[in-house]
Amino acid sequence: MFGTMMTQALSISSLIVHAQKYHAATEVVSVGTDGVVERSNWGAVATGARKLASALDKLGISPGARCGTIAWNNRRHLELYYGVAGSGRVTHTINPRLTPEQLTYIVNHAGDEILFIDSTFLPAVAKLKEYFEDVRYIVLLGPRDEDAAKVIDGLLFYDELVGTGSDAEPWPEVDENAPASLCYTSGTTGNPKGVQFTHRSTVLHSLGGNQPDGLGISARDVVMPVVPMFHVNAWGTPYIAAGVGAKIVLPGAALDGESLARLIDAEQVTLSLGVPTIWIGLLAGLEKTGSKAESMTRTVVGGSALPPSMITTFRDKYGVELIHAWGMTETSPLGTVNRLLQKHSNLPADEQARLRESQGRPPFGVDLRIVDESGNELPRDGETQGELQIRGHWVLESYFGQEESALTEDGWFDTGDIATLDSDGYMVIRDRSKDIIKSGGEWISTVELENIAVSHPDLINAAAIAARHPKWDERPVVIAVPAPGASPTEEDVLAHFKGKVASWQIPDRVIFVDELPLGATGKVRKMKLREAYADVLLEQN
Repeated sequence: MFGTMMTQALSISSLIVHAQKYHAATEVVSVGTDGVVERSNWGAVATGARKLASALDKLGISPGARCGTIAWNNRRHLELYYGVAGSGRVTHTINPRLTPEQLTYIVNHAGDEILFIDSTFLPAVAKLKEYFEDVRYIVLLGPRDEDAAKVIDGLLFYDELVGTGSDAEPWPEVDENAPASLCYTSGTTGNPKGVQFTHRSTVLHSLGGNQPDGLGISARDVVMPVVPMFHVNAWGTPYIAAGVGAKIVLPGAALDGESLARLIDAEQVTLSLGVPTIWIGLLAGLEKTGSKAESMTRTVVGGSALPPSMITTFRDKYGVELIHAWGMTETSPLGTVNRLLQKHSNLPADEQARLRESQGRPPFGVDLRIVDESGNELPRDGETQGELQIRGHWVLESYFGQEESALTEDGWFDTGDIATLDSDGYMVIRDRSKDIIKSGGEWISTVELENIAVSHPDLINAAAIAARHPKWDERPVVIAVPAPGASPTEEDVLAHFKGKVASWQIPDRVIFVDELPLGATGKVRKMKLREAYADVLLEQN
């Protein structure tokens, strides 16, 4: 006789079934749009999600339909993650920070049949409603609100809708290769592109990304995803937390440093996740509140390069380990996590610190390479720079609605990043291919210049861009935000670069501004800066 193993579908519903069966009493803490803290648990979330799935059936939402969400990180949004995908439909999270034109395009391109919204976005959706081509229902995430009902005709209310459903039946069987969620990119030129994740890719991402050398979330953790649930599914944490039974804290709309500091202390958060701009704000919030964030042991930082000075501040002042990670919407998003190897244990602290500055190494499930402009693989020596490419179990093959493959002829996805790889797989993003400065035929990394600038005590943020130059084609210019109460000079900041990069890489100018333009996911909009300052060196000649 042949020896065989049982096969079960890798489905989104299997994660919430596990959480309900083995971690039902574990808390799910949610901050509402009104600032009120709501306490629930995985058992109640699972029940709510199953009732929602049943209610969608009764409402006549098509099998496989895209169900849009415009919402903050909260309990009802978490139920949507499971109720929609678990019923065989697609959770389409929409970034509310996009322009009205982009938001309308995304809703129509996805063909959303139903739209779930938080009250924050009621006025905006009311204005755009007439332009939504396929939306049959709009649901407010909350109880009945008569004032809201007057804003949008036919508005449904989430709590009432869920009340029409039943949790008596088990979750339906869903093909693991069926789509489960849909996110649109924010960093591309032209219209955003949709990336559709399957049940299989999402569960594998949850397993592969949560290895001890990955996010390493356990049932003993209190996890606070500050990264929005509309940003690549909060980096997978809502799925991982259910799969391991971790307490999850959903911070809602108040993402300022003081609010986060208070929430960390109140809920004893051990792990948080977000982009660098969030942690710049948290440092200010900790200072203002006097909090030491004593419960928090580690923070995962991604979305853009992490200034090394921030690693030092969090470690030395608060005892928090900042873990650098890298990924994209197209990679679900986890591509690398910075965890040291056993052989690094006895290295001096400064050498370990330098290793911590990279974006890390890939977990099992993804593979990386760098290539030249002709597609030839380059050596993994930690020095040679090339175009970063990735492949793996949770990496995009083609964009939503597009028949053509998004991969190279030999099956790799080109990330658009310029990077180095070493023999252990540690990857350093040197720049986006569109951002790197080409001066006199040589490359200058804007990431490196930004890290040096932010390490200046009188600066809290900075961006480096390429400015046109009559002799060298392009030269670096730094756009910097002074710290509150500080008055740095251009000469002082330029002097800060000496000895840290080659003399020819030192920026030609430092321009001070009150704030940097940020995109929908908290990244600096360098295109806006280039539009404003690309000719600044030509103007002075």
